Amino acid sequence: MAVLDETAIPGTVHLVDLDGTLTLKHASGTHVRDVVLVPMPSADPDDPLNWSPRRKWLSTASQSMYTLMVGIASAAIYSVLEPISADTGLTLNDLNAGTGYMFLAFGWGCLFWQPMALQYGKRPVFLFSLLATLGIMIWVPYATTNGQWIGSKILQGFVGAPIESLCEISITDIYFTHERGTYMGLYAFMLAGSNFLAPLLAGFINDGQGWQWVMYWCAIFLAIGFVFCFFFMEETNYDRAPLEMTESPSITPGTTTPKEGVLSSSADPEKSGGLEKSPEPAESIPAAVEYKPKTYLQKLALKDKKRDFHLFRMMIRPLIFLSIPSISYAGFSYGSNLIWFNVLNGTASLILGGAPYNFKASMVGLTYISPLIGVAVGSFYSGVIGDRVVLALARRNKGLLESEYRLWLFTASLILIPGSLILWGVGAAHHIHWFGLVFAMGVIACSNSIGIQLSVSYCIDSYKDLSGEAMVTVIIIRNTMSFAVSYGITPWVTNMGYQNAFILAAFAGLAQVLTFLVVVKWGKSWRDKTKGRYYEYVKESETLGTAH
Repeated sequence: MAVLDETAIPGTVHLVDLDGTLTLKHASGTHVRDVVLVPMPSADPDDPLNWSPRRKWLSTASQSMYTLMVGIASAAIYSVLEPISADTGLTLNDLNAGTGYMFLAFGWGCLFWQPMALQYGKRPVFLFSLLATLGIMIWVPYATTNGQWIGSKILQGFVGAPIESLCEISITDIYFTHERGTYMGLYAFMLAGSNFLAPLLAGFINDGQGWQWVMYWCAIFLAIGFVFCFFFMEETNYDRAPLEMTESPSITPGTTTPKEGVLSSSADPEKSGGLEKSPEPAESIPAAVEYKPKTYLQKLALKDKKRDFHLFRMMIRPLIFLSIPSISYAGFSYGSNLIWFNVLNGTASLILGGAPYNFKASMVGLTYISPLIGVAVGSFYSGVIGDRVVLALARRNKGLLESEYRLWLFTASLILIPGSLILWGVGAAHHIHWFGLVFAMGVIACSNSIGIQLSVSYCIDSYKDLSGEAMVTVIIIRNTMSFAVSYGITPWVTNMGYQNAFILAAFAGLAQVLTFLVVVKWGKSWRDKTKGRYYEYVKESETLGTAH
């Protein structure tokens, strides 16, 4: 085996073959033929990176179905808070506090479900999550006391936690680095979109059948999602064999293009862009290995390959990653973008349902068409356009991609976040035309989807081989912030008034977004200083059998 060069900086990837001299696999397509496939796929046809486009799309559709159904169930109450309060006697503060506990459980529940998915398989975890959430939605209409309401929300958050981190990791299982932005954008659209579609549907269901049927319809949607995922969702866990490597002391990783036959970096194929090469011809390596494609029934199995039991160690590791700056920033960025979504949902029914607008629940729900459009725009911007921007920046940097490049897309949020918050809050205080408020909802949603995609992608691009557990760290930070805001949004707005509260929010949002400039400047040095710990954790992942 080759010597491991641990001087390579994680998150610095040689992505573009500018000179056209590398003989490794390249992407197909007119505009990306000079892009090296990262990570480098194996010869196994059941390696998710080698799946056919149809098989990949079916997997992506299953993940999208899961995200949509669990996401709708988590956000269906936002446009019917007033009817629930009137029927049960629970105050708006009680209802919003329950939502805050749900978000807290969504985050901390990942500490359990993510290791379970890496240990026993992602497919069974997704399916159980759908079934358990279905059962809870049937119970929610009977949770009419404050204790029962909070209990139902905590359980819903815990069993639905895979929506927060497992879908992103499944995307990295099947798509290459230069493709990930687009599909992360799709995930952001399904996640944020489901949260805005749900109130729209819920408003009409409430007016026609009552708020209890909002929950029953969520259960029906979850049943449909379970059937779809049971028959079409495949396991994406795949144990990649370590590459043969040769250390080259003459090369400074992350600064030059390796010469043919020489390794530039690490055991992490993500870092080196698949540039690791052995002097031995690649064709001779897999010659003795015979792969047998899975049958359809084998794809439906609910059990992944047997691994040694290391569940408790995997549950602790995400907490250790809190001390890694790039991961903590990704969590802070995600959380500080999501809190404006919570602020919007926590005040939409209050503002639009009250004077002078006096919208019915169905009309409050209808206003969520605007956020749906905003989410679509934001997802396209950060996903499809984002991939092209990142490739352009890598080409300008001699083919090298730094994980911070994607953060430049936050430039749009410098205007979108403070502008939309002022329009929403100050506009409501001065009773502007309802269209202004609806437009503000769309812009807030647009910035929200941008924040989701960019924050998640930055974490994964920086520490790909730790991404399964690092995403748990990100979600814990994010949802703890969401809990704090959901718990305090009603008294905050009530005590300060719409105008003062949202002017403060606008300046806080602007300050939060500006932090991306700090990371762009010093992010690479953070990754450089933490590379020793990174490689130690990667080696431990190999030992634990969780380096998928």
